[in-house]
Amino acid sequence: MTELLLYEAVGLAAPGKAAEFFRSGATQLDGKVPVNTGGGLVGTGHPVGASGVRQVLEIYRQMKGKCEGYQMPVRPNIGITVNMGGDDKTIATMLLGNLGNSMKSKL
Repeated sequence: MTELLLYEAVGLAAPGKAAEFFRSGATQLDGKVPVNTGGGLVGTGHPVGASGVRQVLEIYRQMKGKCEGYQMPVRPNIGITVNMGGDDKTIATMLLGNLGNSMKSKL
């Protein structure tokens, strides 16, 4: 449920349309907006306090092409992490950019 709520909170889906967005396949590894490419909490567990670190590592690995069997078909230049915790009023969000890719394109 939390994942669906976050789709709407960050603007990936219109209010009330998160389930439809998910069912469309947009969040799959080869979809328009891949989400939880490493399996998310279901695939890796939820080490309280460390889930946000794991999210950042997952985006880094996708950006650098280090995910082997579950690598996105096109390496991303940007990624976002959204982690909700505590009483569900504590939210940390990070927007990450792959400077390595963007710097190479300018050289």
